[in-house]
Order: sequence, then C-alpha cells, then structure tokens
Amino acid sequence: MKEIMAVIRQNKVNPTKKALADAGITSFSATGRVAGRGLGLVDLKVLKGAEEGDTQAISLLGQGPRLIPKRLITVIVSDDWKDRTIEAIIKANQTGNPGDGKIFVLPVYEATRVRTAETASGHSGGNVLDSSGGLE
Repeated sequence: MKEIMAVIRQNKVNPTKKALADAGITSFSATGRVAGRGLGLVDLKVLKGAEEGDTQAISLLGQGPRLIPKRLITVIVSDDWKDRTIEAIIKANQTGNPGDGKIFVLPVYEATRVRTAETASGHSGGNVLDSSGGLE
C-alpha cells in the first residue's frame, strides 16, 4: 500500500477531487490549510507587479520569502493504484508554472478499518482498501 500526499494550490481542491473520482479513486483526506514555499524566493505575481510599478509589490520584494497557503490531500491506495492516482493529481494541478505543488509517495505497512477492526498489510491492502484503492 502507498500513501500519496499532494500539496496543491488552494483553488485546485475541487478539480483534484473530480480528477480522483474520474480515475476511480473515491476515498481521500484533505487536511485543510498548509503553508510553505518551494525554491523560488519571489512570487512571480509580485515580481510582475513590481515591474509594472506597483508600490505594494515593490515593498514586498524587500522582505524575506513568504509562506504560500496551500492544501494537503492524502490518499491511501494499493500499490497497483499508485500511478493512476498520481496521474489524476498531476492532470488536475499542472499549469506549467512554479507553485503547481508536490507529490510524495510513502509506504504504508498496515491499515485498519475502525468500524470492523479488520487489519490488512502488504501491497493490496486486502479487504480494508475498497475496490477504488482508498480506505472505506
């Protein structure tokens, strides 16, 4: 089993939910707001505003790097659903611009359904993972 964590733009949550559903992934968690930044030290919109003479944008350039608000989505899938899950997330979030997000894949050694206390381990997740690859 794999845990797929995706840090995405705030405005891409609904398109990501739709892309996952279209790919057959029906179960995931969205943990809400997170903040971070990538390698870029300057927000491209701020830089463009500064080039156009916007005084507020110019004042922001003098300050240190700011954390950008994002969303964190987590999906637990069987190993054979990993690639289609990643493809769905990329399809919904890729704009070609900095800040599109990051996807992390981690191993999951065991999953337990609370309702039944059924536990599964291994590549497929057994009956604990539903047919879409997500936890019921």
